[in-house]
Amino acid sequence: MIGYTTIGVSNMDKAKEFYTALLGEMGAKLGMDMGRIAFFSAGRDKPMFAICQPYNEEAPNPGNGNMVAFQCESQEQIKALHAKAIELGASDEGAPGQRIKDRFYGAYVRDPDGNKLAFFQFA
Repeated sequence: MIGYTTIGVSNMDKAKEFYTALLGEMGAKLGMDMGRIAFFSAGRDKPMFAICQPYNEEAPNPGNGNMVAFQCESQEQIKALHAKAIELGASDEGAPGQRIKDRFYGAYVRDPDGNKLAFFQFA
């Protein structure tokens, strides 16, 4: 149902480096790069994730309660992505662990611009 999700960033070059390295761990690649906006995807039939400098040229502001969640294949992948994000400059928002009565395993970070990301797997 979701075609793509977009978040605002303050520095496109740094954000492209961050997300190329992080999402590359999931098999995603930078597909379309139009300068002000860039799209990542793991395949033609998969949803895309985009980063952009806001169209109105104002500062990007992460929303309170907004989060982008990336579905993972295993708990090991969740742990690896959480660690990779921290290594790349993200801040920890919740270490990898079991949540929601053993039906949901997840980890949370904020990217260098403060956007909240989740890596998860349903049990």
